[in-house]
Amino acid sequence: QVQLMESGGGLVQAGESLSLSCLASGIIFSHYTMNWYRQAPGKERELVATISTEGSTNYADSVKGRFSISRDNTKRTVYLRLNTLKPEDTADYYCHARDTFDSVLNYWGRGTRVTVSS
Repeated sequence: QVQLMESGGGLVQAGESLSLSCLASGIIFSHYTMNWYRQAPGKERELVATISTEGSTNYADSVKGRFSISRDNTKRTVYLRLNTLKPEDTADYYCHARDTFDSVLNYWGRGTRVTVSS
């Protein structure tokens, strides 16, 4: 059974930092492109950051320079470091995995909430 389990969300003040983790089980982690999405109240889910199987990264313009995605294949974990947080970063953050060999195979975590107060 595939499971993606996020952790690390919480309540912080604007300007502070937070680190999210996503532990994967039931998949060959190194075969998967890993993504972090977020969904703010009343808004659509948006892609925040991506890390390929080879470690290449991409970011949404809104977080570029503030957020950093990384992965540790030995721990089957993907991380998202959130720096200089803003109130508009408040959202539920979701981990997503997509198999690079078969893009139909993709999985979601249940999300972790990040709340940034002004």
